Amino acid sequence: MEAVAEPGNLAGVRHIILILSGKGGVGKSTISTELALALRHAGKKGDPYMPCRHPGSLQVGILDVDLCGPSIPRMLQAQGRAVHQCDSGWVPVFVDQEQKVSLMSVGFLLEKPDEAVVWRGPKKNALIKQFVSDVAWGQLDYLVVDTPPGTSDEHMAAVEALRPYSPLGAIVVTTPQAVSVGDVRRELTFCRKTGLRVIGIVENMSGFVCPHCTALCPWTPSSRGAWRRAETLSKSSPTALPFTHSPP
Repeated sequence: MEAVAEPGNLAGVRHIILILSGKGGVGKSTISTELALALRHAGKKGDPYMPCRHPGSLQVGILDVDLCGPSIPRMLQAQGRAVHQCDSGWVPVFVDQEQKVSLMSVGFLLEKPDEAVVWRGPKKNALIKQFVSDVAWGQLDYLVVDTPPGTSDEHMAAVEALRPYSPLGAIVVTTPQAVSVGDVRRELTFCRKTGLRVIGIVENMSGFVCPHCTALCPWTPSSRGAWRRAETLSKSSPTALPFTHSPP
């Protein structure tokens, strides 16, 4: 029997997207950040394929549950910002002047930015569940959830806590190396076992844009066979993103 969502802080969120990866260092937090900003700007431009509550304005939230590597505050230049309390729980940090993109991360709760989170599984799981239930997101069109690499307790805690709110699905991120693609296949298996729909696969840093001729040059041509196996599992063709020499 499926869990039923109780009225709470996620009741006003229309769509939830999880960003997953079987391998660390593939740019998952970068993809989460860029996706949130792209959704925000799509609403700003009035994209007819991006319906929102108020035409021309998409409200987007980012939930960073990568507890041991909270890098999104740095990517959005929000380090050192304070999280405040309200009657509904924690108030997320707005990262833009128009207050269209909000962020919640364990990075805001650490006394020092270089402080390590040395916690066992139960404490991590409890904080993830608290992030899901006790952050006052308000009305959001999209909530992007950045997860740590792997298929561990933290992922199960996030999926189970979000399941009553019917997540739209997951975007799986990898790089072209065969080792990374192999881990992605495990991540796709995780999605299948947990009933999480795979929206698509992103092959990050699939090549590089030549600074002289602007041609797209592949890093490695050897991962196509592995990708065909990944496509069979996900029923989705990967989207390739080149390295452009200007990461955020």
